[in-house]
Amino acid sequence: MLDIITSLAEIFRSQQKQLYMVGGTVRDVLLHRGEAADADLATDARPDEIKRLVAPTRPSAVVLVGERFGTVRLHYTTSIVEITTFRTERYNSESRKPEVCFGDSLEEDLSRRDFTINALARDPLNDHIIDLYNGRQDLEDHILRAVGREPDKRFDEDPLRLLRAVRFAAQLDFTIEPVTHEAILRQAAKLQKISRERIRDEMNKLLLSRHPDKGLNLLVELGLMDWIIPEVLELRGVSQRPHSSITTKDVYAHVLRVVQRTPARLQTRWAALLHDIAKPRTKRVEDNKVHFFGHEDIGAHMARDILKRLHFDRSFIDSVSLLVKLHMRANAYTSDWTDGAVRRLMLDAGTNLQDLLDLSQADITSYRVDKVTRAAARVAELGERCQHLKEEAERIPLRSPLDGNELMAMFGRDPGPWLRPIKDHLLSLVIDGMLSPDDKEEAAKIAQTMLNDTDN
Repeated sequence: MLDIITSLAEIFRSQQKQLYMVGGTVRDVLLHRGEAADADLATDARPDEIKRLVAPTRPSAVVLVGERFGTVRLHYTTSIVEITTFRTERYNSESRKPEVCFGDSLEEDLSRRDFTINALARDPLNDHIIDLYNGRQDLEDHILRAVGREPDKRFDEDPLRLLRAVRFAAQLDFTIEPVTHEAILRQAAKLQKISRERIRDEMNKLLLSRHPDKGLNLLVELGLMDWIIPEVLELRGVSQRPHSSITTKDVYAHVLRVVQRTPARLQTRWAALLHDIAKPRTKRVEDNKVHFFGHEDIGAHMARDILKRLHFDRSFIDSVSLLVKLHMRANAYTSDWTDGAVRRLMLDAGTNLQDLLDLSQADITSYRVDKVTRAAARVAELGERCQHLKEEAERIPLRSPLDGNELMAMFGRDPGPWLRPIKDHLLSLVIDGMLSPDDKEEAAKIAQTMLNDTDN
């Protein structure tokens, strides 16, 4: 990657054009986070000039990301480089997106960036760092600070920066400095001006960060969650024990821990965030015990509504809401489950089975070591049984011994409502291990009995 960037810088410099590494690319180099597969560069060249100048490096594709943004994306074998013309911006308080104008100086471009740690530039030809806002010191101190002396102005310019601040804090495990923190609190309501798609994309990055629990807690603390998923706020103070004020039994604290414990896969972490979303609305205390009857079913509907608001696609919404719906069944597993019960869970989970098992594992948040050990062993056993039954099904596929055509031929009947109950019952018996997939004779007897009962 650095070889490509150096070659580009030499070409630009030979044509009296500036080219600098900027933003997160410089930040990650200074944090020693390793070489990324993509890089952001900034230049005083305009998009048409950029496309001409990069030609000698032979990118496999040159894509104009958006002419009004002045970004040209270069695809190489294993890397992507984005080069953006220096920018100044004019902001319309009524608009959801900033108005972008091309600029001519690096200093002006850096002045319009969000946080000091992103307002850094690096000359690829001599490795000189341009740091106009003390960003290097903030990196060393693990501080997130808005550029300039007026943080409110930074968030006025683009309210998505309110959410970006929290996302960076979660990704880098940084602290938002007090002045910037207070500005976010004051400006939080402006997040409602931002499109749902942009909020969704930032939430995805936050949830996939190293510290999603920290990010989610900041969203609540800073008043931003009100404008994203207000239902999360209802989780606070909902105890899972009667007459208890122990914070570890608070549903909100539990959910944060579950999110943190899940693997960094998007649908798994969204399911972790939403798996108990309906508990405040279903809480009941009976016989001095707390119950949340049906919270998984109501929660699945709530998860679907929440993800629709954030404009996720149907497939993603279906997967997450299914995980919410099934999480209690996975949690309820015990060694005395029949193979049929395990198969039914597998069939219902489908391609989401591993996510369900990981969610169930993460859902064990007790501070009692013995309880955690026993629960983890149960989940591990369930996973092993699922794997065994999967391998068995690959050898002998689960299917009814008689298909629809065979049943119609056997009874001399046309297709109709009589057919589905028989097929479903035969398959159910196979799943429960009470009928072999190749036992057509026994299946015919069962089908005949069912048909006789229906006709009578």
